[in-house]
Amino acid sequence: MNFSGPIDFKPKLISALSNYSASRFKSDLIAGIVVGIVALPLAIAFGIASGVSPTVGLTTAIIGGFIVSALGGCSVQIGGPTGAFIIIVSGIIANYGMQGLAIATIMAGLILVLLGLFHLGTVIKFIPYPIVVGFTAGIALTIFSTQINDFLGLGLTEIPASFIPKWGTYFSNIDRIDWPTFIVGLVSLAIIIISPKISKKLPGALLAIIIVTFAVWMIHTYYPEIHITTIGDRFGTLPTDIPQPHGFELTMDTINELLPSAFTIAVLGAIESLLSATVADGVTGSRTNSNTELIGQGAANIVVPFFGGIPVTGAIARTMTNITNGGRTPVSGIIHAIVLLLIFLFLMPLINLVPMACLAAVLVMVSYNMSGWRTVRGILHNPKSDITVLAVTFLLTVIFDLTIAIEIGLLLAIILFLRRVMENTQIRVYSEQLDVAEGTDSSTHEVLDVARGVEVYEIDGPFFFGVATKFDEIMRTSMANKPIVRILRMRKVPFIDATGVHNLEILIKSSQSNGIHVVLSGVNDNVHNVLESSGVEKMIGRDHIYSHISKAVAMANKIVQEVGK
Repeated sequence: MNFSGPIDFKPKLISALSNYSASRFKSDLIAGIVVGIVALPLAIAFGIASGVSPTVGLTTAIIGGFIVSALGGCSVQIGGPTGAFIIIVSGIIANYGMQGLAIATIMAGLILVLLGLFHLGTVIKFIPYPIVVGFTAGIALTIFSTQINDFLGLGLTEIPASFIPKWGTYFSNIDRIDWPTFIVGLVSLAIIIISPKISKKLPGALLAIIIVTFAVWMIHTYYPEIHITTIGDRFGTLPTDIPQPHGFELTMDTINELLPSAFTIAVLGAIESLLSATVADGVTGSRTNSNTELIGQGAANIVVPFFGGIPVTGAIARTMTNITNGGRTPVSGIIHAIVLLLIFLFLMPLINLVPMACLAAVLVMVSYNMSGWRTVRGILHNPKSDITVLAVTFLLTVIFDLTIAIEIGLLLAIILFLRRVMENTQIRVYSEQLDVAEGTDSSTHEVLDVARGVEVYEIDGPFFFGVATKFDEIMRTSMANKPIVRILRMRKVPFIDATGVHNLEILIKSSQSNGIHVVLSGVNDNVHNVLESSGVEKMIGRDHIYSHISKAVAMANKIVQEVGK
């Protein structure tokens, strides 16, 4: 990984257009139209669920989707608002308002751009899988919880934000179910579930919206006494003009308050985008430039808030829809944004007629697909550390919020990983005889005679701060023996950190003060460079560092002989 290398920004659109054809455009055109139609109900639903208007959801999908396709590093990625952001967005709006959300989103965009510029696109993929599954399942349950009011038609205007009080409110008002609204929700959900079983290409969410909206319009026309809440009832007449760009009032206090939320948006956006790109690469055989993708996602999140939009990321479902309908270049993503723009400009009055219960059904299905319950069930057969990380991340996401869940989940995963490394890192002690080939696949064994007064310590694993403490404890217990020479065999040490260097310095100083020689063996180039730059090589002497154990043992035996004379 090269943090200071050249900027890795190569949008896939440029390479795609350099060898473009009419047949490819036809495939991209069809895919773009289909994806635009599929994205319509999702953009509206995600916008409403996030605490903003349908217009904001569509604006985000149009502008964000265009920028992601134009500047991203994945050929088939479709960007826009997604369910993963619903909880974090609604929380920021509740605490800081729309301006706070805009500032947090811009900051998140800057973080994403920096991740791409510093070539960290591959690192973000190494976030432990149980954390991803845990917060995704937690988000799914939270999204489901936010839709109960509209799905059942309870008509509640003040619902607690916290998970447990929210469900307490639902149960205490269960007698307020509006049965016509509930039936609309059930019918919508049934259409969404059944449609893919008839044909994988049928957009279940869109079919549900068209069919149920028409049915509710007919009910309102011929049976006006039956009222089912629609988008128009909730938000009034929706505007049909793209919002004009506007600025924000920015202070250091605001930045400090919103930085944790911006970090969460950035991490979540990076994970979801690169996960979507990885899945797409597996299907199409293409290769996503992760750093370019992060820069493209960052640019989208920097621009969208100036038009009143919410966070943007790669959407797995829409990306897969793009692929299955023939999309293979970013042109299909740009066409998807144009289709949404045309709908926004000319068909918004029809959006007013969509029942809220139908959108709730769409999001209930989204939450089910996000839950990944089969994956959760599979992880339950993994080691207890993975189960612990999954459970903690899930519970923190549901009970508290996503920011805390990601931060503590990452911390817990790191701690458990370090413990596992420490448990698997071995420190062996040899005296009198040493088999050079021990611990390797070599069938040739060379046994070295180790003189009395020489002790060999072999470190099998990275010499970082956790193992350095373990090594220090072993060395302290052996200090009473006071050998003449201590050999540290480091052939299996891939790297050494500052704590390892510090403990090594302490060992060398204490050994030298007791008249004990310290010899290093099997030091690779990486470790050798660290020892040289930190001054350890000068402290121990260049003639006490060897590339092979046989040379180190010969040197140690020679020292013992000279001391014995």
